[in-house]
Amino acid sequence: MPTSRHPTRQVLIGDSRVGFLKIGGGLPEQSGSPTTTAPVIVQTMTAGYTHEIDRCVAEINKLAAAGADIVRVAVPEKKDTEALKEILPRVRVPIVADVHFHFQRALEAIEAGVHKIRLNPGNITDRKQVIDVIQACKGAQGGRGIPIRIGVNEGSIIERKDKEKRMKELGAFFAGYKHGHLLAIMIAKLEEYLDIFYEQDFRDIVISAKSMDAAFVVDAYTEISKRFEHPLHLGVTHAGPKETGTIRSVVALGGLLINGIGDTIRISYANDPIYEVQDGLELLYCLGLRERVGVDLIACPTCGRIQVDLFTLVQDVRKALAEKVTVPMKVAVMGCIVNGPGEAEGADVAVFAGDRRGIIYVQGERVANVPEPEILERLLAECLAFQDKVKRGEAKLGEKKVDIIPPDPIGELGSGFDKIAGGKVEKSVGLTIGKS
Repeated sequence: MPTSRHPTRQVLIGDSRVGFLKIGGGLPEQSGSPTTTAPVIVQTMTAGYTHEIDRCVAEINKLAAAGADIVRVAVPEKKDTEALKEILPRVRVPIVADVHFHFQRALEAIEAGVHKIRLNPGNITDRKQVIDVIQACKGAQGGRGIPIRIGVNEGSIIERKDKEKRMKELGAFFAGYKHGHLLAIMIAKLEEYLDIFYEQDFRDIVISAKSMDAAFVVDAYTEISKRFEHPLHLGVTHAGPKETGTIRSVVALGGLLINGIGDTIRISYANDPIYEVQDGLELLYCLGLRERVGVDLIACPTCGRIQVDLFTLVQDVRKALAEKVTVPMKVAVMGCIVNGPGEAEGADVAVFAGDRRGIIYVQGERVANVPEPEILERLLAECLAFQDKVKRGEAKLGEKKVDIIPPDPIGELGSGFDKIAGGKVEKSVGLTIGKS
């Protein structure tokens, strides 16, 4: 289980129409009352153009339906901020405007009613422009104000316009301990930028400090959490395709979250952002940082004992249950009689395979023994029936009814049954479960 969360100043995002989300918490408010730390929330970003209004709305709503708590949109041009006026009334999730280079886009997004602004200290450095954005955020939402995320990315904090300065910073970057030099630059940029916000008495701030290097991400957020009181948005930038980006992201984010660091997350893929939402939620579920919605599906790894087409079965089960089950039941799909009984005993609904058959259990009690072609249909039926019982209060999740005795491995469900029937080997003494 994760350690207790690192305390931060709590930030509020949203409005009366989409609702309000709390980010972070644990430190006292201005009144002196301590805030309750909010659950870690999942963010993602649209992949399409914001000015393509109908497509943007459809994508935001799809991501929200998948479980995204916050969605960020790019606003590189004025036509994008103008589109926000039509997009915002058609979505039901807080929207963040991603602003780079042009501070005017932030002002336009605020005027349109966006719920949060993301600024990059490496790109918008003019002090007056930053103050203009801060003041606009302070006066937004009827004076309640809207928060600003200060996003410090490895790729944007090093000076790129002044070549001499660029070479000096690169020299510092590569000399000696790489992480130490880069982290020093990142923290210095943050401190310099935050001073502007503090001078304007603005503290509705979230910080991110992303890199493509998973180990550096852990170092950066660990050090930043010691120095600043603001909520942290975790992420590994440029993580790559889902196939490799999953590992890169989970290694960094999981390590930080398990140590209580992080208040919002985005897993970034060069892929459909729906996968970012799904995997971000699964990470939080696994760490016990969010209450699971839907099935907790476990299954066997590859091995030579599998006695059914397990991998096809697992995918079919996953798809079927994702559409029909909302109760956070644990479902086990196991391929043989070695580990199957133990998992069946610990799951709410489970199946483990014998020789081209499946034995199905509900909370440790056997309910069916069916041939392989019937496993999917019967397992789904048992899951839906169990869900109905839970909803009616007739069953509770995680309750075990009986102890399961593993069947004889060379009995009727074992791989040696045909040899026994043919008189090629002597049957050992053990429990044989017949067909039912």
